Amino acid sequence: MLYTYLLSLIRTIAPIVAGWLITQALRLGVEIDPGSVESLVTSAFAAIYYAAFRFAELRLSPKFGWLLGWSRPPEYLRS
Repeated sequence: MLYTYLLSLIRTIAPIVAGWLITQALRLGVEIDPGSVESLVTSAFAAIYYAAFRFAELRLSPKFGWLLGWSRPPEYLRS
């Protein structure tokens, strides 16, 4: 139970820290070439797509899983 809680905190805090670091780098004048920006935007859209349809699969209908490449969510075995 404690492990799950700590894992949820890490998964919440990691994107916040990453966003903060990127913001600080841009503020300091780190320039990003257009190819890197395109890659970043593509990755962001892919993450948003996955998050939206994973949410829909869990909360609305398992049928949304087909939009993620498989008809049902993964099952993780606990050891």
